Amino acid sequence: MRPGRASCSGARARLIGSPQPRPRRALPPKTKSSPCPLRRHHRHRLLLFLLLPAPRVPARDPLGPRTCRRRCRAARCQGPQSAPSSPGRAMKLEFAPLNIPLARRLQTAAVFQWVLSFLLLAEVCIGILLLLILYNYWFLYIPYLTWLYFDWRTPEQGGRRSNWVRSWAVWKHFNDYFPIHLIKTSDLDPSHNYIFGFHPHGVLVAGAFGNFCTNYSDFKKLYPDFTAYLHVLPIWFRCPLFREYLMSSGPVSVSKKSLCYVLSKEGGGNISVIVLGGAEESLDAHPGKFTLFIRRRKGFVKIALTQGAYLVPVFSFGENELFKQVSNPEGSLLRTVQDKLQKIMGFALPLFHARGIFQYSFGLVPYRKPIHTVVGHPIPVHQTLNPTPEQVEELHQTYMEELRKLFEEHKGKYGIPEHHTLVFR
Repeated sequence: MRPGRASCSGARARLIGSPQPRPRRALPPKTKSSPCPLRRHHRHRLLLFLLLPAPRVPARDPLGPRTCRRRCRAARCQGPQSAPSSPGRAMKLEFAPLNIPLARRLQTAAVFQWVLSFLLLAEVCIGILLLLILYNYWFLYIPYLTWLYFDWRTPEQGGRRSNWVRSWAVWKHFNDYFPIHLIKTSDLDPSHNYIFGFHPHGVLVAGAFGNFCTNYSDFKKLYPDFTAYLHVLPIWFRCPLFREYLMSSGPVSVSKKSLCYVLSKEGGGNISVIVLGGAEESLDAHPGKFTLFIRRRKGFVKIALTQGAYLVPVFSFGENELFKQVSNPEGSLLRTVQDKLQKIMGFALPLFHARGIFQYSFGLVPYRKPIHTVVGHPIPVHQTLNPTPEQVEELHQTYMEELRKLFEEHKGKYGIPEHHTLVFR
């Protein structure tokens, strides 16, 4: 028997006698409606990897990995940054830092209370008197109204100033806020009386109040032998209770009787401070503008001639920079309404704004801008009891020339460009 055949038969015998392998368990057929979610996820990641550009590898921070980690932590703390808003759509608030010294906080509070007093205190005082009358507190309002009847002419007779009120610490903080400076250019003879023509009016005449109605300006240091009287609108002295507070700081009425009373005092040494532009000029008190309403203001010149009072031009640099106003050019609807209200009520209503107490974006607190009130050279005036229109016009022209000369001489010291000049209206 050949070896090949034997081996084949033995192998066949082993195959026949060996057990058969178990059949594999049939898997359930895959349906097209339920594909594998894991496979779909990987397919999407593959498509994104092929379609999107390769990520850029960030450059190594030259300050080291520790600085890079700090920056990452700071970015996580700050949160998502919003895109900058376009101008005119939203206002970005700029808050004041928390570590501002206490002295500057007190200065801001002092100026804020002064603005509120100027705008609201008269109305509050009238409301208090009306409440006393409505609730029949006769033992309070009847004595006051009786006393007011006999005291009605006091604002035209030199007022009733209080040295204690003028020395309040709040006025020191008020003057230091801007700050306010008084500059003397010439000596004054204390044997004469003077009229200070104050320019410009500004919005709230902060320079005139700080220099001539408080004891914390340099007035007494520069003019020790003089007494200054700031003349304001008579309407403020018709408000009960408020008139007492106003007179305690030194202001008096701007009426003709009041001016003649101050300037006719014998011995000299009296100064009548008149804001010649008046309420009309406050509507043009825009930053960078120097428009003065003076061409038709000749009453002060006639009083100076009849009383023999010397004229002194005064210009307050920085007065128009304290507030911004809503645009109100001549002929606009807003300006027309403001002019009509000014003629009816006697005072103007400028729509002004500046900064707030805890932020710098908007509010009624004036900007912290320095005010330099420069007192010019006196213009000698010879007393003329019955001046002619020609004499009044001549002295008026002399005053305007001296005022322009004062402005041109000092404007470069306080940051006013050379091409800016005064505009007389």
